[in-house]
Amino acid sequence: MSRFILALDQGTTSSRALVFDEHTGIRGVGQYEFPQHFPASGWVEHEAEDLWTTTIRAARDAIARAGVASRDIAAIGITNQRETVVVWDRATGEAIHRAIVWQDRRTADVCQALREAGREADVAARTGLLLDPYFSAAKIAWILDHVPGARARAERGELAFGTVDSWLLWKLTGGAVHATDATNASRTQLYNIVEGRWDETLLELFRVPASLLPQVRDSSGDFGQSLGGLFTGPIPIRGVAGDQQAAMIGQACFQPGTMKATYGTGCFALLNTGDKPVASKNRLLTTVAYQIDGKRAYALEGSIFVAGAAVQWLRDGLKTLPAADQSGAMAAAADPGQEVILVPAFVGLGAPHWNPDARGALFGLTRATGPNELARAALESVCFQTADLLDAMRADWTGQAGEAGTETVLRVDGGMAASDWTLQRLSDLVSAPVDRPEVTETTALGAAYLAGLAVGLYPEPAQFADRWRLDRRFTPTLPDGEREGRLKRWRKAVQATLSLTEE
Repeated sequence: MSRFILALDQGTTSSRALVFDEHTGIRGVGQYEFPQHFPASGWVEHEAEDLWTTTIRAARDAIARAGVASRDIAAIGITNQRETVVVWDRATGEAIHRAIVWQDRRTADVCQALREAGREADVAARTGLLLDPYFSAAKIAWILDHVPGARARAERGELAFGTVDSWLLWKLTGGAVHATDATNASRTQLYNIVEGRWDETLLELFRVPASLLPQVRDSSGDFGQSLGGLFTGPIPIRGVAGDQQAAMIGQACFQPGTMKATYGTGCFALLNTGDKPVASKNRLLTTVAYQIDGKRAYALEGSIFVAGAAVQWLRDGLKTLPAADQSGAMAAAADPGQEVILVPAFVGLGAPHWNPDARGALFGLTRATGPNELARAALESVCFQTADLLDAMRADWTGQAGEAGTETVLRVDGGMAASDWTLQRLSDLVSAPVDRPEVTETTALGAAYLAGLAVGLYPEPAQFADRWRLDRRFTPTLPDGEREGRLKRWRKAVQATLSLTEE
């Protein structure tokens, strides 16, 4: 019996692959970084072929290191950076433009025009999303309008669109499958999350031909099989989910009121709201958490565009940080008398502000400010932003009749979750317990679980949740008055930053 699952985790800065056994233990890992392209201010692109080739290389490495063969792998699960847009030629399988990354802000003017035309309320009611260049729809239209002949070719059915999961599925299956799952579809701003279908009104609004679109399937189910020549034999593909939803599944947040935050390039906090979408009154997003056996679960989501990217900026941009994993120790050594605040709006501000024009700012600098203080400011900026998200989530969730749990424990994962200093400061600023699991590869684990569930290797969600294990819990130690004072200074800094974008 095949008793392993191959999880493909295609992220914003690297492609990873992990082989999990039947007990969700990790047996092999492969990972490759790929170049980032910044052709203009606020623009972020990837070569679509890089996403594919690094994923396959990582998968082959993971299989080799696990010491298994294709016949031993029961299924492949895919998880991916969301909202990133690839448009390719159906005949050749080649992308017609670089992938436009979720961080990219080039369509801010289009979104602003639609907002001024009064379209945001209707778009939000259909998709759960606000009008922002973060999402896929306006990016698709930009490619069709700026690549010569692309729009006409799309109208003729010669081109295909996909988020990165669809692109990988197409390549894995040799063009046999053009599909996505409900979680990724829900991030395109073209998918009606209430009715569970591509929305004709939105396709017309964003000028996206329906012929471009993939089929939408359950997150756990049949997505075809890989070509035999990619590995040592074909492997069934049985799970797909966007990275943040996959992390939510990997954290076993199946019950309404459970909540997780993933700290990678950005930070994404999701709160499970059950089988009914909750419309946020605090400018959060409503999204599909997962879809299994045709049944959708929903989540409230808050998105922070810059989390680990702030640490990368100190390391690679300012060169004040020798290595990312030293940031916690440097923050701990910072002068407690200095109150340096970083507002990391390098590509705008996400939830709950949604201002694509904001740019980063540092407050409280003195002649004594040095690398340690900057490291602390970078890590605290992530904690401050998370506090804003959780306050908004609590307000929205408290408004649900009969619902409790607004003081939900926050389960965390991602690269920054390895820092004890950061998680303690996070617990202090969000005023809630923060739990780090034993298995921190939760995004890949979520993809593996969806695939394993489909082939009967892993149990139903309730039983899977029983396997979740705590590594360490961080509890608040900061007095309420000090916490409130720090949050007040942070919010003043944010308002000062936003004021620079005003006419």
